[in-house]
Amino acid sequence: QVQLVESGGGLVQAGGSLRLSCAASGRTFSSLTMGWFRRAPGKEREFVAAFRFFNGNTYYADSVKGRFTISRDNSKNTVYLQMNSLKPEDTAVYYCAADPSGDNIWNQRDYDYWGQGTQVTVSS
Repeated sequence: QVQLVESGGGLVQAGGSLRLSCAASGRTFSSLTMGWFRRAPGKEREFVAAFRFFNGNTYYADSVKGRFTISRDNSKNTVYLQMNSLKPEDTAVYYCAADPSGDNIWNQRDYDYWGQGTQVTVSS
């Protein structure tokens, strides 16, 4: 079992920045692929970014590429999502997720463990 706890959400003006954190416990963090997903009001949950554990590669949705950065600190069992140049359309509940396999990082069904989510609201 893996427990995930997100933090760092809040209200920010367009063009601003936020950094989300996700602390993991219960399993060797370094063997987990970590992802961030989001659900905007009235929309399906969608992939945002991921960090594959076995090759260290990072992946981003086109909508956030160049603005968001995923990183991890294995010594702190924490993954981060640095969000810059935020737009109102980034408003959503952001979820951290963990995948022991890292096979299909874009598919939320591959992630076995989820956090409770943290709200990000970007005002125009």
